Amino acid sequence: MATLLALLIFVASYVLIMTEKWNRALVALAGGVLLLVTKVYEWEEAFGFIDWETVALLFSMMVLVSITKKTGVFTYMAIRLAQMVKGRPIPLLAVSAIFTAVGSAFLDNVTTVLLFVPVLLTLIDRLQLPAFPYLLVTIFSSNIGGTATLIGDPPNIMIGQAVEHFSFLSFIYHLGPVVLVIFGSVLTILLLIFRKQLIYNPELAAALLEMDAREHLKVSRLLFQSVSVLILTIMGFMMHPFVHMDITTIAVSGALLLLFLTDKELDVEHVFQEVEWVTLFFFMGLFMLVGGLETVGVIDELARMMVWVSGGDLPITSMVMLWSAGLLSGVVDNIPFVAAMIPVVQELQGYGMMNVDPIWWSLALGACLGGNGTLVGASANVVVAGIAASHRQPIPFLKFSIYGIPVLILSLLIASIYVYFRYLLPFSS
Repeated sequence: MATLLALLIFVASYVLIMTEKWNRALVALAGGVLLLVTKVYEWEEAFGFIDWETVALLFSMMVLVSITKKTGVFTYMAIRLAQMVKGRPIPLLAVSAIFTAVGSAFLDNVTTVLLFVPVLLTLIDRLQLPAFPYLLVTIFSSNIGGTATLIGDPPNIMIGQAVEHFSFLSFIYHLGPVVLVIFGSVLTILLLIFRKQLIYNPELAAALLEMDAREHLKVSRLLFQSVSVLILTIMGFMMHPFVHMDITTIAVSGALLLLFLTDKELDVEHVFQEVEWVTLFFFMGLFMLVGGLETVGVIDELARMMVWVSGGDLPITSMVMLWSAGLLSGVVDNIPFVAAMIPVVQELQGYGMMNVDPIWWSLALGACLGGNGTLVGASANVVVAGIAASHRQPIPFLKFSIYGIPVLILSLLIASIYVYFRYLLPFSS
C-alpha cells in the first residue's frame, strides 16, 4: 500500500508540475507533506532526504548575484558588448550567445537570463530587430553553457553534490570540450538560418553607439566589493581540489563575506527578499518526493530494471541514460528527472557496476542539453518566456519546438560520439 501511495503522489505531483497550473514549489511541497500524512515516512526521514548542501549552494549564489546586480555592472557589460559590434545584428546575435553561455557557466543559467534578457530586449527594440532569434539563441546558449560547470545548471549542482569525487574542475575537464563543440555547431547553424531576417540599420546603430553605458554603472565601494568577492568565490570553486574545501562552504563563505562588507550600505533583509525562495522550496519538495520513492524501494527497482535492460553493459547503460535523460528533459523540467535518477545511478554500483562515472556524465549531458527541446524543458526557458511575454514578445511553444527539437537531437548525437570515444570505447570490445 505504501508503495502505491508513494507512486501515485509522485506521478500526480509530476503531472501538476508539468502543467504549471499551480506554482511548482507549492505542488512539490504539497506532495512531500502528503507522503508525511500517509505515513510513507516521518519528518526526521523527510529532512534527511533534502540535500541541504545543494540548497545552501543555490542560496549563496543568489545572494552574491543579488548584491552584485545592484551596481549595474551586468547592464553595463551588455551595452558595451552591443557597442563593440557596432549594433550589427549578426555579430550581436553571436556576442549575445557567447555572453549568455559564459555567464551561465559561472553564475548559473537562470540567474544569467534574469539579468541579461531585459537588457537584450531593450537593445533589439532600439535596433528594431525581431526578438525571436535573439531569445531563441539566448535560451539555447544558457542551457548549453550551463552544462559545462558544476554550478551552471541545477542538474549539475545536484550531481556534483551526490558524487564526492566530482569537483568544479572535474565538470569543466569532462564536459567543457563537448560543450564547446555543441555550442559552436548550434550557433553556426542558427546564424545561417536567421541571417536574412537580421537587417542592419545604420541610423539606429549610430543611436546605440551614442548611449553612455557608464550611466548604468554605479561606481562605488559596493561595485568593487561585490565584483571582487564574486571573482574570489569562482576562483575558490576552481581551487576546490587544492584547498580541500567543498564548494558549498566556499559559496556560503563568499555570500557571508559580501553581506558583512555591505551591511552598512544594504539592508540584509532586503537582499534576502530578492532571493528566489520559490526555487529553493521547489528543490526541498522535490527531494522529499524522491525520498518517498526511495523509502518504498521504487528506486532500487528502477536500478534493477536498468541493469536488466542493459545486461549490466556499461556502454549500453550510458547511452540509455544519455538519450532517456535528453528526450525526457525535453518534455518535462530536467530537475525532477535528475532528482529521480541520482539514487538510481547510486544503486547501480550495488549491481556490479563499479565504474559509473560515464553514466554520471551521460546523465549530466542528457539532462542539461535536453532542456533545449521545448519551452518547458528547463527553468531558464520558462524564465525567458515569462520576461519576453511581459515585454510583449511572446515565444510560441510550437515555434520554439520546431527549432528546439532538431537542436536537441544534434546535441545528443554529438554528446553520444563524445561519450563513446572518451569513456566507453575500452568497454566495447
